Amino acid sequence: MDVVQLFGVNVRHHRKLKGMTQEELAAAAEMERSYVSDLERGTRNPSVAALGRIAEALEIEPYVLLMKA
Repeated sequence: MDVVQLFGVNVRHHRKLKGMTQEELAAAAEMERSYVSDLERGTRNPSVAALGRIAEALEIEPYVLLMKA
């Protein structure tokens, strides 16, 4: 699994742990829901800024989104 796919899997996992929808995560991270969906599916490369905003919205450290389970 490459890092983009790993990031997407981790975003989905932590979003669901928080009980958030993609819409809620997108709103909290100030981005489009379709962008969150693309990130979760591993079809978009996240920017460093996006990584930080998603981590903040999920209330976790950014590095957690890049770790293997």
